[in-house]
Amino acid sequence: MERRIKLRCIIVTLLFAMAVGFFSVRMYGIQVQNENAGLNQASTYTTISRVTAARGEILDRNGNVLVTNRASYNLVFNNYVFSNSSGKNEALRRLVNLCVSQGIAYTEHFPITMEKPYEYTTDQLSDTWRNHFKRFLNYREWDSDMSAPQLMKQLRQAYRLPNDWTDEEVRRVIGLRYELELRSDITNLSNYVLIQDVDSDALSAILELNTPGLTVESSTVREYATKYAAHILGFTGLMDAEQYEYYKELGYAMDASVGQSGFEKAFEESLHGTDGTKVTTVDSAGNVVSEYYKVQPQAGSNVEVSIDLDLQIAGEEALEQVILKLRENGIGSDKDGMDAEGGAVVAIEVKTGKILACASYPTYDPNSYFSDYNQLLETDFDPLYNRALQATYAPGSVYKMAVAIAACNEGVIDRNTIIEDLGIYTRFESPQPRCMLYTTSGGTQTHGEINVMEALAVSCNYYFYEAGRRTGLSAIDKVAKDLGLGENTGIELYEDTGRRANRETKAEIYANTPDQAGWYDADTVLMSIGQSENRFTPMQLCTYTAALANRGVRYRSTFLNRVISHDYQQLLKETQPEVVSTCQISDEAFTAYNQGMRMAVTQGSVRAYMENYPVAVCAKTGTAEHGSAGSDNASFVCYAPQDDPEIAIAVFVEKGAQGGNLSNVAMAILDAYFNQTTAGNEKITGENTVLP
Repeated sequence: MERRIKLRCIIVTLLFAMAVGFFSVRMYGIQVQNENAGLNQASTYTTISRVTAARGEILDRNGNVLVTNRASYNLVFNNYVFSNSSGKNEALRRLVNLCVSQGIAYTEHFPITMEKPYEYTTDQLSDTWRNHFKRFLNYREWDSDMSAPQLMKQLRQAYRLPNDWTDEEVRRVIGLRYELELRSDITNLSNYVLIQDVDSDALSAILELNTPGLTVESSTVREYATKYAAHILGFTGLMDAEQYEYYKELGYAMDASVGQSGFEKAFEESLHGTDGTKVTTVDSAGNVVSEYYKVQPQAGSNVEVSIDLDLQIAGEEALEQVILKLRENGIGSDKDGMDAEGGAVVAIEVKTGKILACASYPTYDPNSYFSDYNQLLETDFDPLYNRALQATYAPGSVYKMAVAIAACNEGVIDRNTIIEDLGIYTRFESPQPRCMLYTTSGGTQTHGEINVMEALAVSCNYYFYEAGRRTGLSAIDKVAKDLGLGENTGIELYEDTGRRANRETKAEIYANTPDQAGWYDADTVLMSIGQSENRFTPMQLCTYTAALANRGVRYRSTFLNRVISHDYQQLLKETQPEVVSTCQISDEAFTAYNQGMRMAVTQGSVRAYMENYPVAVCAKTGTAEHGSAGSDNASFVCYAPQDDPEIAIAVFVEKGAQGGNLSNVAMAILDAYFNQTTAGNEKITGENTVLP
C-alpha cells in the first residue's frame, strides 16, 4: 500500500514538472521572443504620405509658355524620427535661432504673438487653422477661454522648456512643437513643412545642424515665364474653409494649393493634377529603409489660352508709352491729359470671341507679386486693379454707333438724313447741351448740315442729340443690350457687368431721392452721346465693337483656346464659338456705321493718326466727362479689315483727354497682328472737328 502511494506521488511530481516546463517554454516564447520582435518593429516606422501632383502649364495660343513649374526643395519634419530623438527642444532652439539670425522665413500657425504681452492672433488665421487650434485645446482638455499668457505658461511646462531660455526662444520653439503635436494624434495633416522652396544657402546652413527628423523633399513651385499679362494670369494659394468645402468633393487635400485669381482660378480643375501616395519606411535615425509609390501622382493638364503673347506685349507696352507720354507732355496747347491715370486695352478675334490681348496699366511683375505686395498697395493709380475687366466708365462717343443703328432700324433717319448742327441744342430751356466744336471754337463754328456717316466721322454731338431724341430710349437700349453693353461677356474671369442708362437703372440709383429718379427726354439726349448713367468695362466695349464688326452677331467672349493632356498627346477640350445674342441691323444701319467709322479714319477724328495705315480700319473715338476734376476720359474702338473684319480693339484711358491719341495703342496691336510696321503720328486731331 505504501509503495503504491509512493509511486503515485512520483507520477504526480513528474506530471507537474512537465507542466511547469511546458508553460515556462511558452512564457519564454511570449515574453522574450515577442519582446525582441517588438524591438525590431519599433526600430522602423512606415508612413504613407501624399505626393502633390504637378500643375499643368499655361500657354498662349501659339504654344508660348506663360506659367510653368520650377523644381524646388522643401524642408519637412518626419514626426516619428523627431519624437524618438533625444534633445528635441535644444535641436529646435538651435534651428529657430539660425532661421531668425539669417532671416530665413519658416511656416508656423501658432496663434499667439511673438513678443510679450502675449495676445491671441486667431483673427489672422483661416477658418481651417482656427479649427485646428480648437481641436488642439480640446485634445489637451484645456479651457478655450484660457488667456494667451496662461496658455504659454502651460505649454512651457508641458514641453519642459528650460528656464534659462529667453522669452523669444520659448515662443519660437513652442510654435514648432505645436505644429508637430497637431500632426501626431490630433489632425490628419500631412508632415510639417517647415520651409517651402528653400534657397541653396539656407538649405546648406540648416542641414549642418542635423536637426532630428528634418528632411529634404523635392517639389515644384509655380513660375511665370513672362512679366506680361499679370492681371489675368493669376496666382495660387492655400484654400480657405469655404473653398475647401467645394474642393474636398473633388478629392482635394485640405492643404492643397488652388488657383486664387486669373487663369489659375478659372481653369483650376484642368490645371490641378491628381495627388499620389508614397509609402516610406525609416529607422529611428531617420534613414530610409524602403520607399515606393502606392499611387503614382498624375500631373494636371496643360491649358492653352486664347491670348497671343506678341499682341499682349505690343498692347501693354504701347498703353504704357501713351499714358507716360500724356503725363509728360499732354495734348494740344492746353496740355490736356497731363493728369492721365490708368488705362486698359482689349483685343478680340471677331469671328470666335476669343480674346487676343487684355492689359491694364499700371501693371506689375507677377514673379515678384508676393514680395512686392505691400509696396504695390501703396503705389499710385493702383497697379493691382484689373481695369480691363473690373473698371466701369461712361463710354463717350463710341456709344454713338448703337444710336445710329437704332435710329436707322426705326426709320427715324437713313444714311442720307441731314440734321443741321446749330451749336446749341435748344429743345430744352435749361440746361441746353452744346456741340463740342461750338464750345471749343468759342461759338464760332458748327458742323453745319451733315448726315449720320459724317456725324460719326467727326463725332458731332448735336446730330446724336437730335437722332437719339427722335428714336427714344427703348429702341436704343435694346440695341445696346443686344450688342453686349451692360451684359456679362461670358469670360471665365471675374468681371463687372456695368450698367446701361435706362429708366430702371436711374430709378435704382436715385431710389433715395425720388424727385431725381424719373426719366426725361434730356436723359435720352445725354445717353445718346455715351453719357448719363452708361458705365461699361473696356472688355464690354471690345465685345460691343466685335459685334458691330459681325453685323450684330455677338459671340461669348472667352480666354480658353483648348486643354491638352500633360504629355501633349491628347486634346481634351477645345473651345467652339458660341453666339449669345444677335442684334438685328438693317442694311441702312450697317452701311451708316460701317462707312461712318471708316470715314473717321480717312477724313475725321482719327485721320491724323491712321489715314495711311495699310489695312482698312473702321474706328471711333470718344471723350467722356466724369465725376472728378481734371481732363476728360478718353476711349477708342476699331475693327479691321473693313470688308472682312478679323480683329476688334477697345482702348480706354482715365483722363486721357481725347480718343484719337489712343489709336497709337490699337495700331501697335494691329501691327503685331498684321505684321505691319507703322510710326505713330504726332499731329493732333480731336473729336468734333470739321470734315475737309
